[in-house]
Amino acid sequence: MALHDHRLDGRHALVTGAGRGLGRASALALAQAGAAVTLVSRTPTELKAAAAEIEAAGGVAFVRPADGTDPGAVEAVVAAAEADAPLDILVTAAGLNRVGPTVDYALADFDALVDINLRATFTACQAVGRRLLARGEGGRIVTMSSQMGAVGYPGRAAYCATKHAVNGLTKALAVEWAPQGITVNSVAPTFVRTPLTAPFLDDPEFAREVERRIPGGEVADLDDVAAAVVYLASPLAKAVTGHILTVDRGWTAW
Repeated sequence: MALHDHRLDGRHALVTGAGRGLGRASALALAQAGAAVTLVSRTPTELKAAAAEIEAAGGVAFVRPADGTDPGAVEAVVAAAEADAPLDILVTAAGLNRVGPTVDYALADFDALVDINLRATFTACQAVGRRLLARGEGGRIVTMSSQMGAVGYPGRAAYCATKHAVNGLTKALAVEWAPQGITVNSVAPTFVRTPLTAPFLDDPEFAREVERRIPGGEVADLDDVAAAVVYLASPLAKAVTGHILTVDRGWTAW
């Protein structure tokens, strides 16, 4: 294997949260590396736009709208994707953040973060994992965590809790499925400008605080995160599993 062998030709990847932000960037990068990509999110118009961009570049994309918090819908989407072509790769990039002081934090918001950030990650891994295990040819699973899965931050107790949990889930699945040749890793970005983070980063005081905490002095971009996803999904990472790959410009090393 050549050290530049990140190609994914002949592979089929399913990406949740693929309509925008980190999920969309990951899906586009996987397609650029040669994978056929099934795009999953709750917003069909966003998925169709992403699929059109992939197809315009000569790639293959399948649009599968679904609510990732509904296990039945997840199972149906994974079954449909598997019928299109056997799945080799899963990227779980659907996510949500709602901030606020813990003493006043609404339990409904806490439950929403658990449902999308953790429960939906678990159900997607479970549904795809069943297929990979049954086929017995290995596979790649990449979950989307955060630097907040390794540290704390004021006003983000619920988000930190869910991302710490994603890290634990990733490691547990890596150990459980390693004998069957399935690698399970996570990408943990710093703040990246996406529709989810834009309202925070547009606040000058918050932006200055974030930049102060990053040794590199600036947030990462979508391509930085997508490159890490492609690496973990590629043959280059065949011996990497149970790893949380931080893409944080040094935040967690501070």
